[in-house]
Amino acid sequence: MSEEDFRWRETYFVYFDSQRRPKLEEVRALVARLRGHFQVAAGEADETGRIESLTIHSPQDYAALEIDYLSGEEVLAEGQALAADLKPGEGVDKAKLARLSKLDARFDLMHFEAVPDDDPDDPDEMFDPSALL
Repeated sequence: MSEEDFRWRETYFVYFDSQRRPKLEEVRALVARLRGHFQVAAGEADETGRIESLTIHSPQDYAALEIDYLSGEEVLAEGQALAADLKPGEGVDKAKLARLSKLDARFDLMHFEAVPDDDPDDPDEMFDPSALL
């Protein structure tokens, strides 16, 4: 299947401290050790080798994962806003909320699914995942 056949399905945000940002080659090695059929299709690193982005395909699952790194004041502000919106209790840990408001980096994990052009259940228009931000 070509990249045009993939449709965005969902995005997950993983917040963390920017000091813990892994090197691209470490992530590639980790994916290679995973049991299964994952293929690293593309990846970019900064000048120190730290991950900027990575694409992983799973042909048997008709799926792909795009991972993008973001950091800085905007990510910190978003984490603080998210922590303020969530209320402790009912499955939300107060300590984790406090920690979230101090995290300055994030991985955006975008899940894509391979969908043939003739799939009747797929809408004609693809939703833009950046509209969620």
